[in-house]
Amino acid sequence: MSAMRRTKEDAEQTRQAILESAMDIFYEKGYSKTTFDEIAKRINLTKGAVYWYFRNKPDIVAALINEFVQKHIKRLEDFRAGKKEENLDVLADMMLLAYHNMTANPLEYKFIFFITCQMEWSEAILVKIRPLVEQTKEISRKLMTDTLLKLKENKKIKADTDVESITEILQALWMGLLENYLAKRMTLDFEKTVKQGFNLIFNSIKTEGVNNEN
Repeated sequence: MSAMRRTKEDAEQTRQAILESAMDIFYEKGYSKTTFDEIAKRINLTKGAVYWYFRNKPDIVAALINEFVQKHIKRLEDFRAGKKEENLDVLADMMLLAYHNMTANPLEYKFIFFITCQMEWSEAILVKIRPLVEQTKEISRKLMTDTLLKLKENKKIKADTDVESITEILQALWMGLLENYLAKRMTLDFEKTVKQGFNLIFNSIKTEGVNNEN
């Protein structure tokens, strides 16, 4: 391995360590109470070393969001590529990808909890991350809309179904349930509740004789 390649790998490892340290402290203390000193101290770096990679906390948040967005987009695309047959259940399973990954990955759970329940959104941060968030929403929305349009074309949902409205309703339902789950306001099984909620909507649009599994 060349010295240059080793240096790049070391730099990336340091950058990842800073992001993980920041995420841990954001989760423990919240955004405003987290300092570069604490981020550096937890991983035995100087504050100057952290500044070498990130100018400020908004840059760190933007980097965390960017990493999550890229991973989630890849998961969504891989998930849809692996589904050869269109059915209504695909929509709930697609939304539950984030839930399954955050329950399997503590760092991802901390990130989603922080972004959903703890983050103090200022305009300085929103300017940096708005394009990333919109990109994720757009891809998720398009995958859902395309699935519904295909089902409509195959007469598995009613011809008068407003696909755009159903997409918005499903996404709003998902976000509301996710926030309740993260805030520990939900006493029911999360995955089961998501599927039941989606099925209530599916039952209003599917054609007679069509089961969600078909």
